[in-house]
Amino acid sequence: MTRFRGRRLATTVAAAAALLLAACSTTSGGGDDTSDAGDSGEATGGDVVAAGTYPIESLDPHGAQGASTGTQFAGQAVFSRLLRPSADGSLVGDLAAEWTANADVTQWTFTLRDDATFSDGEPVTAEDVVASFDRMIALDGPNAGNFPEYTMTAASDTEVTITSPAPDAAVPGKLLIFYVIPAGVAPDDTAFFTAPVGSGPFTVGAFTPGDSLELVPNESYWGDVPQVDTVTVRNIPELSARLTALRTGEVDVVWGIPDDQLGALQGEDTLTVETVQSTAVYTMWFNSSIPALTTPEVRRALWQAVDFETIISTLYPETGALADAPVSPLVLGYSPQEPVGHDPEAAQAALTAAGFDFSQTLRLQFANAEFRPFIQAVVSDLAEIGVTVEPLEKEQAVFTEDLLALNWDVNFQQLATPTYDAASNLGRLYTCAAGRNGYCNPELDALLAAASATSDEAERTDLYGQASEIIWRDAVGMYPMAVSLAYAWNSDLEGFTPDPSGLPDFSTVTVSGS
Repeated sequence: MTRFRGRRLATTVAAAAALLLAACSTTSGGGDDTSDAGDSGEATGGDVVAAGTYPIESLDPHGAQGASTGTQFAGQAVFSRLLRPSADGSLVGDLAAEWTANADVTQWTFTLRDDATFSDGEPVTAEDVVASFDRMIALDGPNAGNFPEYTMTAASDTEVTITSPAPDAAVPGKLLIFYVIPAGVAPDDTAFFTAPVGSGPFTVGAFTPGDSLELVPNESYWGDVPQVDTVTVRNIPELSARLTALRTGEVDVVWGIPDDQLGALQGEDTLTVETVQSTAVYTMWFNSSIPALTTPEVRRALWQAVDFETIISTLYPETGALADAPVSPLVLGYSPQEPVGHDPEAAQAALTAAGFDFSQTLRLQFANAEFRPFIQAVVSDLAEIGVTVEPLEKEQAVFTEDLLALNWDVNFQQLATPTYDAASNLGRLYTCAAGRNGYCNPELDALLAAASATSDEAERTDLYGQASEIIWRDAVGMYPMAVSLAYAWNSDLEGFTPDPSGLPDFSTVTVSGS
């Protein structure tokens, strides 16, 4: 058996991508209890307040909101995973002390650490891990889609085994969004999540869905107990209100600051501003199943017609950069491709040669108002060559329903890869069986299957590179922009590390003496 105790990912990348999240911090506590700190400036207690970009609607990591940014943020604070990503992008153990795969990577065995307990003092056992996995599958939420027909069993109190119907070398990465809760919580048990028992660094002090989440240190945590008194995450939808709260010191951490606001923050001496590459890429799939977009020639011509370089430099001058692959440079399997140059005359000629019907209207669906300027710029460029596109902004639930039903011609998403592995992006979304964008290519399917069947990272990267070349060449979609995340925090907030997924970890944060 081959043993894996983590893997390295590409982490040296240019600090430019697109759209941004930002986090700012101004000490809102400082703690009255400074008896141990004296005048040395050592960390005291203190309260940290965050105003996230997206609301936290649910604390259930297995349900319909399991993959949402808000629920993921809460999940990593309150619950534990078998594995977690470290600051440099490698996989490290959380509840798992070690993990191994069999020769054909159809079975993975995880040995649990022996000192992990839940916040109620009960030990975390293999039974809890298996029950959590079964509950996730039963609820059939977004994360369950990573484990179709997979089974998990307990060999002992400290060992669990995952068996897949086909070779899957990406299982460790997929487990980054699998959280463990106590056994016995039924799939329909909503009461448990009003004050959940977890094994993470925090417990829930108070929770109002869609409004706020208060976290307090879990004194039973098996790792280093957080030193702050509380972390409160508030939902402040309006950007102006978030920035006002930031400047008045009402909040410490703010997400969603656009490029045109970064300069002012960078000019403030009390703030540290840092931009980091994320795992997300702006992705604009074509629906290859409709007659108008069946051929690669038409899809590539539409891509060629849009001046993404100018759009990015205009809308995202500090955080934007052209993408050169379907996945982020941080993702295992990233392989840069030749850029698609902007040439509207050649695009129009190619469409004419392909018999494109310029009288038709293409439906471009997206969700979230923050993307409107980008979408409008794309629509404008396509109109310049006589292609009419109707932008359709939809509520998230409707967007998701229509996405899966292929009720669109062009689909825009900011598509992240939270597993840091191309298997959960390319391997899951681009196969014929997935049916996610109307594109089907047996050659691509074979490459993706081969990449899942080997644990050799160099071989997997090569195979995903070949797959990316096909996806890029056939213009399964347009891939305009990789996404960077901009963070800013007050100098009194120590131990804060910007996170590539936009999910900052507050368990290591301290507030210096004031």
